[in-house]
Amino acid sequence: MADHLLRAAEPVPTVVADHVDIVYRVNGTGGGRGSATAALNRILRRGQAEKAAGVRRVHAVKNVSFVAYKGEAIGLIGTNGSGKSTLLKAVAGLLPVERGRIYTDGQPSLLGVNAALMGDLTGERNVYLGGLAMGMSREQIKERYQQIVDFSGINDKGDFISLPMRTYSSGMGSRLRFSIAAAKDHDVLLIDEALATGDAKFQRRSAERIEEMRGQAGTVFLVSHSNGAIRDTCGRVLWLERGELLMDGPTEEVMKEYEAFTKGGKKPRPLAA
Repeated sequence: MADHLLRAAEPVPTVVADHVDIVYRVNGTGGGRGSATAALNRILRRGQAEKAAGVRRVHAVKNVSFVAYKGEAIGLIGTNGSGKSTLLKAVAGLLPVERGRIYTDGQPSLLGVNAALMGDLTGERNVYLGGLAMGMSREQIKERYQQIVDFSGINDKGDFISLPMRTYSSGMGSRLRFSIAAAKDHDVLLIDEALATGDAKFQRRSAERIEEMRGQAGTVFLVSHSNGAIRDTCGRVLWLERGELLMDGPTEEVMKEYEAFTKGGKKPRPLAA
């Protein structure tokens, strides 16, 4: 009996990254514009194409290993170009790994600030479109529609939900995307910068909703440049720098070291070193 209870209390892994390397190739002609994330969306070329003049090989994530468990909210931090968004895309199954493996229990859902909804459609139509893309039925979306609109705050200053999304500010669009994603319970929810938008009231609602999802045995990953959002939302932090995992531990412990580094302090040795 005691052994059975002990086994039942053991944490359940939801994501396992096992010595993961992610490499992408950038064609040197015209590669000067855009971010690393934009470059990742290009077609990856191998074989003879890699030997062609002007093709550059970028090692975006280097030998990263970690295990995430049900009920955790995990922050990903690091300076620009550190590989945070790249790693999230790989966990979501949107990018191949060069070496190593990523294992997931359940279906990861990636929510990015730039997640593509349809700019020419109204906010209302996009709620249905986004809900369907998240795997919800039309009946579920209809039941939760008002909750989504109210959570987003889109209509706080007018009937914006009936206007095309191209008329929204970037913050309004980001809040609506998060609200659509938050209406569904996720096995693994990957959030890229969504909590950096909106006022303090919306950020509090977002943090509370993430806490609810954790309580429902989900796992949440949050990429954010907002140290406050990481502290308010996450109990654990992974610190990536130039593709290497430098620290993995309790939020305050990792944030203290990261903030010292950004002020000119010494960078820790990579965990895989």
